[in-house]
Amino acid sequence: MLTSGGDRRISVPRGGNTNIYGASPFPRSTLGYSASTANDISLDAFRHLAGVAAGWPSGSAFDAAAYRETLEQARRRIRAAWGMGEDIDVVFAPSGTDLEFVALALAAARSGRPVTNILLGQDEVGSGCGLAASGRYFAGETALAASVVKGAEIEGLADTALVGLPVRDPDGAPLSSMETAAAISEIARHTVAAGGHTLAHVVHGSKTGLILPEAPEIEALRRAHGEALSLVVDACQARIEAPQLRAYLAVDAIVLLTGSKFMGGPPFSGFALVPRAFRPAVPLAAGLAKVFRRAEWPLEWAACDHLPASANPGLALRIEAALFELERYDALSAESRDRVIARFGGAVHGLAARLGVSLVAPALAGSPIHQSTLATLDLSSLRSRPGFAVAQRWCRVLAARGLRLGQPVRCVRGNDGDWAGTLRISLSMPLITSLAGLGEAELSARFAGDMAQIADVLEAAQRPVAC
Repeated sequence: MLTSGGDRRISVPRGGNTNIYGASPFPRSTLGYSASTANDISLDAFRHLAGVAAGWPSGSAFDAAAYRETLEQARRRIRAAWGMGEDIDVVFAPSGTDLEFVALALAAARSGRPVTNILLGQDEVGSGCGLAASGRYFAGETALAASVVKGAEIEGLADTALVGLPVRDPDGAPLSSMETAAAISEIARHTVAAGGHTLAHVVHGSKTGLILPEAPEIEALRRAHGEALSLVVDACQARIEAPQLRAYLAVDAIVLLTGSKFMGGPPFSGFALVPRAFRPAVPLAAGLAKVFRRAEWPLEWAACDHLPASANPGLALRIEAALFELERYDALSAESRDRVIARFGGAVHGLAARLGVSLVAPALAGSPIHQSTLATLDLSSLRSRPGFAVAQRWCRVLAARGLRLGQPVRCVRGNDGDWAGTLRISLSMPLITSLAGLGEAELSARFAGDMAQIADVLEAAQRPVAC
């Protein structure tokens, strides 16, 4: 069930035990520092799901009505977890990439104009986001349609224009919040002059932990452009605290989250938090009926009544696993969480020092959760000067030895101008929960041992092979 109700990325090939991201739908005894890409489900969550599924109506009896009630309960739990009121709606999606369709469809319905979608840092968000953000299918199938044409336009979203904005300069240094906001504002002015509507992405916790633009610039954009500009926050890493999340919603920004990154649930699941200002008064794009089911959108939204009334029990289970991990994490004291996160930061700095590499900014700086729980190792200073492809191979080698790190990301230029190798190492909610009960000596020893195993593999990968 955990590998059903999505696109082919979720499937595990016959004879294998992981999907294309190296994540398994069942618990494994791996060292899981891969939450920036995808997690294996925890043993506790798997056992919890077994009990949940046992209580469901069997077979086809888990129908549209059962699905609707399950997701309504999930909406209540999400609002409670982040302290949100009934004025915030929740839309569920089979993956974080599918959430792009939610923001795009709502912006189009709200404005009644062609949308120019500004996507920040395409190399530091999901790989299919460019197609989805332009109103096109990003895969050859969806959670509802067994066969669609990748790249084909989705009915009702065909007049979307996509503008990509970088979040780093050509050398890999992050752009400033003011530079990013200025670029968004210039595009918005041209879009309005041409009779269109602008949808701008805010990145909160990119693949390397960036936030762009920041709160002061977001407020300035809102004052300058008013309702001619819609905002969507890509917080799909879910490395965000409740006050920051509520602050985004307060300026009428849609917030996108996934349950499979920091939250630690199995891939794939996503949910969009939608302020009241986006409640649609006109029917949403007809093509959404090939992507979403009716129960995944708020029940009181008549604009969604054209969506099929069927059930996706696999997605319901993945959402349940994510909320199980979120609620366990929330039950920890702030002191317990901070202690684990601080020891993780010290251990990663120790790993970088042993290897003789640096950390890509921002990393482990200060207390924000998007920085303190995620670090990117810049491998360009290693004597072997590994490129991006080599780092991908090393990531697979580590995984084969039970050491799962996040996939490399293109954010550092080597001396030759090509993308240098990187590796990402991160905490997840279930990992923090499992380590919070350890004593100080045990916790330090656990992190030191894990980092030593990673260093051993990377050092061995650089040794010359004897003929």
